[in-house]
Amino acid sequence: MIIKRLILENWKNFPIVDVDLNDRVFIVGPNAAGKSNLLDSIRFLRDVVKQGGGLQYAVENRGGIRKIRSLSARAISHVSIEMHLGEPNDETPKWKYKLVFKHTGGGLFKNEVAITRESVWSREKSDYILNRPNAAEEDSETLKYTHLEQITTNKGFREIYNFFSEIQYLHIVPQLVRDHNSYFLSKDKEDFYGRNFLEKISVVNDRTKKAYLRSINEVLKLAVPQIESLEFKKDNVGIPHLEARYLHWRAKGNKQQEDQFSDGTLRLIGLLWALLDGSETVLLEEPEINLHSEIIKQLPEFISSLQRRKSKTRQVIITTHSYEMLDNSGISSEEILILIPSKEGTAIEVASNLNEINSIIQAGFTPAQATIKITSPKDISKISQLKLF
Repeated sequence: MIIKRLILENWKNFPIVDVDLNDRVFIVGPNAAGKSNLLDSIRFLRDVVKQGGGLQYAVENRGGIRKIRSLSARAISHVSIEMHLGEPNDETPKWKYKLVFKHTGGGLFKNEVAITRESVWSREKSDYILNRPNAAEEDSETLKYTHLEQITTNKGFREIYNFFSEIQYLHIVPQLVRDHNSYFLSKDKEDFYGRNFLEKISVVNDRTKKAYLRSINEVLKLAVPQIESLEFKKDNVGIPHLEARYLHWRAKGNKQQEDQFSDGTLRLIGLLWALLDGSETVLLEEPEINLHSEIIKQLPEFISSLQRRKSKTRQVIITTHSYEMLDNSGISSEEILILIPSKEGTAIEVASNLNEINSIIQAGFTPAQATIKITSPKDISKISQLKLF
């Protein structure tokens, strides 16, 4: 399945969002427009269903509802997230899940959130199979927990639970991957940025792990020619490592572990692993960082080929500032979301709905030529004219 439609109300930068999504999505916009926050709305539901998570955890982990609720919302106090799920070619989604919550507590009581609506619509039933709250069955305590996160209550829509739990997010910070001392602090915890990346590799069964590493090796031979082979191993205290054999004047080459890899090499390995591992939606935060421009140019078509390597299509949602990433005529305007910030918050438009962009693409120019200039800061060219001293 993929996320076919995303509807948000009062979420961070976004007072209102209602957009259709393709199986490949490029999110483009100025700095601080909310690209990461848009991805975080999807991660939020993943946090709700993950082991050790839940609604209260997901909210608290983001600093409480005051950090989630849009500053542009004014009188609106609730936050709403709705996602429609289905196969890429479905005209009608298979599932619709909606969660609405607001602040509760304060003073002598713990600051938490309470559910004001949780609903599940099923295509098979052509109706809602869940619609909360139910006055006869609910009280203030039960409304602190979603039915989605509870195995005893989500049986009728377990497929939604499984989908959200398998969503992957990747934004590797190379310095954290290199920090061996942080491994035991992050072990068994979700950490999209550092040592937990290697822990995720370690728990994959050996056969699959070797197959993925073979594929990664094939790419590395082209992108980083001095790397002859990449292996995964654990040291004598159980800390996982990546080990590469570099071409060297010695006959057997020279071995290096991840603490000696370049930033670009680590991020490329992380990107490749994220695309290979799993089958549900993957969220990629600016995958172009630290990569050579010629590698970046190849990413859209490379990602597209990996999306369809099995019998099902995997959704990939990417935030990017990269001209090279979008300088590809194979990217359609329907795949690009443009973030448009204003004093009233950020709006989102599919590029195909914006005449200014769509006409440029239809004239034969690439999405990069149509979008990067339009989404850049209006007066940024004046920066060189500033007299700071």
